[in-house]
Amino acid sequence: MTVDQRQFHNVLVVRTDRIGDVVLSLPMISLVRSHLPMARISMLLRECTRELAEGYEGIDEVLTYDHQGKPKPFFGFLSELRRGRFDLVVVAHPTFRLGLLISLARIPVRVGTGYRWYSFLFNRRVFEHRKTAEKHEAEYNLSLLQSIGWSWSGVTSATLTPGRSATLAAKKARQELGLGDSEPMVVLHPGSGGSARDWSAQNFGSLAKLLNADGIRVVVTGIAQEESLVQTVVEGSGGVAIPLIGRLSLMELAAFLRSADLFVSNSTGPLHIAAAVGVPVIGFYPPIRECSAKRWGPLTQQKVVFVADNQACARCRGGECQGDDCMDQITVEQVLHAARGLIASFREQPVVRASL
Repeated sequence: MTVDQRQFHNVLVVRTDRIGDVVLSLPMISLVRSHLPMARISMLLRECTRELAEGYEGIDEVLTYDHQGKPKPFFGFLSELRRGRFDLVVVAHPTFRLGLLISLARIPVRVGTGYRWYSFLFNRRVFEHRKTAEKHEAEYNLSLLQSIGWSWSGVTSATLTPGRSATLAAKKARQELGLGDSEPMVVLHPGSGGSARDWSAQNFGSLAKLLNADGIRVVVTGIAQEESLVQTVVEGSGGVAIPLIGRLSLMELAAFLRSADLFVSNSTGPLHIAAAVGVPVIGFYPPIRECSAKRWGPLTQQKVVFVADNQACARCRGGECQGDDCMDQITVEQVLHAARGLIASFREQPVVRASL
């Protein structure tokens, strides 16, 4: 049902889960802004992802759902929502608690899924099962806005633009790692935070060694909890890969990746950050519908996506994926060939990489 958009002056977009989910929700902001150029647009996120939205074009304010990893007290946060005087809220990641909060906050138009037991808390409901992975996650997000009569054609990727402080931090990190300004660099990210099946650390290490033999410096990134995984990759590279563990914020990482020639990773949030800063990417995806590249693939034309073949997996034998074994069907030689092609194509472009 189409609604009168003249009634919307304060809009809230909600996405309170993980890094990649937030990046793939940012195209919603552009669509809202195109329809409501004079409205105040806010985004509700977890504290750990807020900097992805701070300074993002079209966002006026960022609210956080939690504090130090714990949800804010219910009634205190309810008062915060009421003070916002929102007249439209779009919930891309629903929970009962969020649904109840926005309902009690008396936000007039509440857009959300129609397939939860608590969907009665939304008064504009969208009936799509995301787990079927028939569309990309960004498309599912944009489809929420069709419930109020806003159309869109195609998916426009988010563009992340690191600020000055993030850029300076990335430049400092690059210098401290001994990387020259014009040296070609590939970043490998072997972790996924449990969001997908993983290409092995041994494979990443072998890839790093071969890329280094091509004259390319290789940096391996990860959060502090992934130090052991990163070190395994470095050891597998014969020590030529350079570890970068847990020292950059999300936007500092974005700035660092912007100076790279290629980003290679499993299906995880930093893959979407890399795509959003314009770096070519290689992504690894398991043969699982809910985790498929069709739904979670990077939004960029500069990409190669590898999907594991569970038909060829001795453990899965064409059935339900049983673990990371399937991912080893993707060979280091295949990935090296793809990496060389993407790097060559990227460096032939008029503007090869952003300077720090």
